Amino acid sequence: MKSFSIWGLRLSITFYALLHFFTYFYEVTILLYILSASGFLVILFTGMRLKVNQFKLPLFLFIVGVLVMIFSDGSLAVGFYNGFLQMRSIIGLLVIVPMISWVLREEPYIEDILAYAHRAINTSRKFYFGIVSFTQVIAYFLLFGAIPMMYQFINVILKNQKGEAWENFKGTALLRAFALSTLWVISIPSFIFAVETMGASLWISILQGFGIAVLGTIAAVIFSYFQEKKYGVNLTVELRNEIDTVLRSNPNKAEVKKKVIEFMILFITLFGTIFLLHAIYTFNLMIIIPIVVVIWTCLYYLIKKKKKKLIKETRTYFTEDMVKQSYQLSIMMAAGVLIYGLNQTPFGTTVIDGIYYIQDVFPFLNFLYFLPFIVIFLGFIGLGPLTVMVLVAGLLENIYLPYPPELIVLAITSGSVISILLSPVIMPVIVLSASNGLSLLKNGVRFNYKYAIVFYIIVQVYLQTMVHIW
Repeated sequence: MKSFSIWGLRLSITFYALLHFFTYFYEVTILLYILSASGFLVILFTGMRLKVNQFKLPLFLFIVGVLVMIFSDGSLAVGFYNGFLQMRSIIGLLVIVPMISWVLREEPYIEDILAYAHRAINTSRKFYFGIVSFTQVIAYFLLFGAIPMMYQFINVILKNQKGEAWENFKGTALLRAFALSTLWVISIPSFIFAVETMGASLWISILQGFGIAVLGTIAAVIFSYFQEKKYGVNLTVELRNEIDTVLRSNPNKAEVKKKVIEFMILFITLFGTIFLLHAIYTFNLMIIIPIVVVIWTCLYYLIKKKKKKLIKETRTYFTEDMVKQSYQLSIMMAAGVLIYGLNQTPFGTTVIDGIYYIQDVFPFLNFLYFLPFIVIFLGFIGLGPLTVMVLVAGLLENIYLPYPPELIVLAITSGSVISILLSPVIMPVIVLSASNGLSLLKNGVRFNYKYAIVFYIIVQVYLQTMVHIW
């Protein structure tokens, strides 16, 4: 039975992704029905593979979606058909984007960048700033997989440094960095889904998100300074000794420079191509990104003359890695059913009316003050950043809000940042705790609650200033 469900998952996910891209360009009715049926099979085979307690979130979302459709007197057949198509773009993105990480694993790019930039990171403040900044770049390639990879990378440098002071230093840098990346990194599914759903300008959304991320990075560095003082340690001395040891083991400066240039070319060609095509064509951004990723990845292996390695990576992804994504894909399928059901009811309008009622009672508050807290609340009940973004943005899509869509995107994504920083029941904090061995509450709430408050204030100052100007 387990082998049957795994093969069923492989085929249903593959068919869903292929049919999604084909029907985007050539809409054929019968293929859309097969596409929708493939979505249902993803949930079915995932449920067969996992135990009930492991499958409770997608099962809960699916059951609630079905109940909503029943009580709204909607047709279940129509609801299932549309619900399993609701998230097709984001699922296509989730299936393809992990291919970027294949390229990053081929060469020691991260180690070489460190060796090249060692003089710029030779104090604890510079190193912290460098890690927060560079992790956001790596998130382009690895999404939240950047956290364990960068943690292992830092441990290579700081292998002799133990204790809570060092774990606070490393853990807060990585968690804050990934959280900030959700404000502006184009390959982060939650960010791009919010931009596309709200109809916001990509350039404005990235620029304002990047600006807030810069301020958030500066605030993180300031917090790390006071944290170091609190622990009563001087991290710079130990850091310089460890960096010198690493540099002595990698003396080939010409090779290091070559790899750094190669990494920059990879970064520019991948995301430059995405931006260029988005500017030229009117295609959905969540269609452009996966197509570019596939072509870019294949070209990399062909230019490097590693065709056999490409075939091996593809086979490994189809047989092993894609199945590991089935849980997240099931959540997206179930969320699509729930969103479609809720959009057939006045639920979204009722929530917005409730917020406007509070605003009438407290006229100095507006909707943008409250929006992040909706995302934060959903994060604390176990919904990950992408699931929350799908639910919130999916509901707001059909509701008129008297604010520029770019400000709504920032308000939602800022809530996602805080949720990632604090919630002990979503993946980024769980992944970090698995890496450094500290408790979920310590890595999340204890280390970051003050920073999260300051970050919320930074975002709100910007949002309310822009609302006043607008």
